[in-house]
Amino acid sequence: MQENIFKEFLENKSIFKRDRDVLRPSYIPEKLLHRDEQINQIASILVSALRGDQPSNILVFGKTGTGKTATAKYLGKEIKKAADSLPEPFKDVRYIYINCEVVDTQYGVLQNIGNHFIEDFDERIPPTGWSTERVYNILWEKIDQTPKVVVVVLDEIDRFVYKSGDDTLYHLTKINDDLKNAKLSLIGISNDLKFTEMLDPRVRSRLSDEKIVFPPYDADQLKDILVQRAEMAFEKGIIGDGVMALCAAVEAHEHGDARRALDLLRVAAEIAERNNETEINENHVIKAKNKIELDCVIEAVRTLPLQSKLVLLGILLGEENGNHKQMTGDVYTAYKGLAKKSGTSLLTQRRVADLISELDMMGLVSARVKSFGRGGRTREILVSVPLLETKRVLEKDPMLEPVKGFKLKTQSTLEL
Repeated sequence: MQENIFKEFLENKSIFKRDRDVLRPSYIPEKLLHRDEQINQIASILVSALRGDQPSNILVFGKTGTGKTATAKYLGKEIKKAADSLPEPFKDVRYIYINCEVVDTQYGVLQNIGNHFIEDFDERIPPTGWSTERVYNILWEKIDQTPKVVVVVLDEIDRFVYKSGDDTLYHLTKINDDLKNAKLSLIGISNDLKFTEMLDPRVRSRLSDEKIVFPPYDADQLKDILVQRAEMAFEKGIIGDGVMALCAAVEAHEHGDARRALDLLRVAAEIAERNNETEINENHVIKAKNKIELDCVIEAVRTLPLQSKLVLLGILLGEENGNHKQMTGDVYTAYKGLAKKSGTSLLTQRRVADLISELDMMGLVSARVKSFGRGGRTREILVSVPLLETKRVLEKDPMLEPVKGFKLKTQSTLEL
């Protein structure tokens, strides 16, 4: 009988001393490092809920990986512990966390909140089928049955507003005008400082009672976070000299993102583990960085619309052909050949220029404006991703099967 293919790997000793999930962003430690100021700010506002009063609404801003979500979840656990230790009547404080990247419709948000107050499964609000007005009325009725303070956290609130508008926020910010027994407050978490410009002025004024900004972590702070998690994840002696400093320095220099720093350390550990090595060194970190970046590129490229894929493939073919400083006209010529070969409708050069700008914003290419004086201006387009790997991802798309192996005619770009 053939031996099970997993047997060899199961016999290898794991480099982790406990669940590797402690190195994932979703893990919330007992103490959040370097966020005391922000935690105390929010706690000083939410303490009103523990006294039976309505806290101010809060908007939390900050780049990805600055601890906003972790802080919100941490405060949820802390306020529950505090409420459980209090005597009546201030005991009933409900803290509801909703990720609006997952629940991103008006109906979904209201249904999610409402079902927190319906214990009988048969009476719960269904995922679809009711009018939004009916869902809101049930939510309002169930919340107001007993005295309580409800704090609703809407993470990625900007995505929700961009997709579904601000009608739900309007209803939730004015619900206290209708409630007799209960009180409700909102905490919105966003990466986009400007999303409030899209809100109705009435919603903006109600929602923005308090604003708190989370700054990016610096290298020393990231290192402290990594050390804290590594002590939980690994035995002593597993982490080589310089590994923590390198992980922290890489992410502090590029993003100040704790999530990426933790992912970098975890993937470095997994690479060492797969190689059956007992120590994580700087070489593993470098390999992990390249792997994470490639994974991000692959996912970004794989999900591009067809026309954007054709434009990107045209740029890659130009690079492969030796044209390392392509102009918009070069890319459009390549794109026309690919579109014709694939049987895709042809876009104008202006629209292709817009798609190049979008690829530039995603970091897949670099499009720099180059001036020719009286001759006008154009853009010099450079490839910012691994050529062969990216081309391989594009060629896996069944819609691009007709252009597989397509070759550009030799072109020369005028150097000035």
